[in-house]
Amino acid sequence: MNNVYLSIGSNIGDRLSKLQQAVKLLNSIPGTEVKKISAVYETAAVGLTDQADFLNAAVQIWTKFGPEELLSVCQDIERQLERERTVRWGPRTIDLDILLYNQDNIETERLTIPHPRMRERAFVLVPLAELNRELKEPHSDRLYRDLIRKAEGEVRLYREAVDVSTFLELTE
Repeated sequence: MNNVYLSIGSNIGDRLSKLQQAVKLLNSIPGTEVKKISAVYETAAVGLTDQADFLNAAVQIWTKFGPEELLSVCQDIERQLERERTVRWGPRTIDLDILLYNQDNIETERLTIPHPRMRERAFVLVPLAELNRELKEPHSDRLYRDLIRKAEGEVRLYREAVDVSTFLELTE
């Protein structure tokens, strides 16, 4: 099994419900199991800033899928949850990004892992470091938690971390 970390976020509609639906869909895929989920954080948009705040979290999954297959799985979940890709960094019902895949460095036409902008974004690094304080960048051996103070954006706790089954039952 491959040890993978994903970032999930939403800023349209019932944001918490969209995160929960994404986790449920991930967990329903044969050969994939959501092992842990971080707390949920509320953050202002990055890039295109004139939009609603996001809810963000990170999840650790174990999966049989290779990186390209997993990207397709994530994009399929985004389609199921009605994500529309009309404006770069624009509002979205759901966003799933592969942050880390084992400790591999991967670069293809469709995919770069570690995620190329994750070290710049507090909304990614804070929940990721919460899941595993000892995670290191594959190419530099620097701890991700040490990169948080240089990352962009304020991160506000929205919901405390709980186990996956409890997370799936939370309400706004």
